[in-house]
Amino acid sequence: MKKILYISIISALFFSTQVLASLKNTNPNDSIDISLLTCSPGDEIYSLFGHTAIRYQDRKHGIDIVFNYGMFSFQTPHFLWRFILGETDYQLGVTDYQNFATEYEYYGRGVKEQILNLSKEEKNKLFTSLKRNYLPENRVYRYNFFFDNCATRPRNMIENCINGEIKYATSPVAISFRDIIHKYTAKHPWERFGIDLCLGVKADKPISNRAEMFAPEYLYKSFASASIVNITKEKRKLVFSSKELIHQRSIKAPIHNNIPTPLQSFLLVFIITTSLTIYELKNKKNYWIIDLCLFSAAGIAGCIIAFLAVFSVHPTVSPNYLLFVLHPLHILALPFLIYTAKNKRKNWYHIVNLAVLTLFILLWGVIPQRFDFAILPLALSLLIRSASNIILAYKKHK
Repeated sequence: MKKILYISIISALFFSTQVLASLKNTNPNDSIDISLLTCSPGDEIYSLFGHTAIRYQDRKHGIDIVFNYGMFSFQTPHFLWRFILGETDYQLGVTDYQNFATEYEYYGRGVKEQILNLSKEEKNKLFTSLKRNYLPENRVYRYNFFFDNCATRPRNMIENCINGEIKYATSPVAISFRDIIHKYTAKHPWERFGIDLCLGVKADKPISNRAEMFAPEYLYKSFASASIVNITKEKRKLVFSSKELIHQRSIKAPIHNNIPTPLQSFLLVFIITTSLTIYELKNKKNYWIIDLCLFSAAGIAGCIIAFLAVFSVHPTVSPNYLLFVLHPLHILALPFLIYTAKNKRKNWYHIVNLAVLTLFILLWGVIPQRFDFAILPLALSLLIRSASNIILAYKKHK
């Protein structure tokens, strides 16, 4: 699948260079349609939310191309590291519509088209802006998942070419970035869990209708009900007509559906931890290997969350209240925890951890951040281990 993606990127860049060179002397106002393409979600993590592109058709000159702001390559040096830091670069690509459509047909993903109700002057301005944006010195941009992506870029380009202003209908229902993410990751529990770990309290704040347009389907709905109001207060629909270009095939259940969900997995961890802890207390022996596994895993997860909160430029990862449960101190304190566990000595770290986790669980419903429910059995497992260590140390010194 990745090979196909790379081939598509290379062929698109080659084709776009040839096409744009041939367009320099054409009249962009004859038999022209410019439309917004909205593509349904795919199965890969980067395609779960769908895609948006701009289609330019000049029937007189036989030109049918797609401007795509979602071009990237995993081969980019330090891609994963840059993505974590929020320093991922995407670029505008241009490809033949037929090649674009063939790829989506191959993956069974639907494509809907909204032909824009633009004047000749607006079409000319938009096409000129897109060509200028495709120049080598302009085509690369700093990607931001919520605020500057493959959906918001086309929207902004279209808005900037309008002689007047686009008026969008407003929805009375307030939703958050996390609400939208949960909608598209409902069938991908581990992806949803991982994203929830990274997103902080800002992802739960109500967002504007405009902010919702980071998701292609929401942009599609906003365009469908939008109007253009010019300087003389004349009003016209933004979308002239809509149609389905490629029908979406029925989506098969993800392969990982047979894998336990995060909640099932951490409930199992909780049951095993509780059972071993009860056995431990009955025999008055400390099985420190349990602490080694649990606290090291929690500490590693905490290091990732803390790194994102402190160093990443992603706008919604900080503050993150999960740091009260998963934090780097678990790793730093681990040698001390094992030493005191072996010797059944009193450990202030366990006392503080017990208090913090107890407060976190009690205040779960009032903390201004939504957590994946799988966090609860994990927090309880850590709490039980701290309580067990405190009890064993108390019994020894009683």
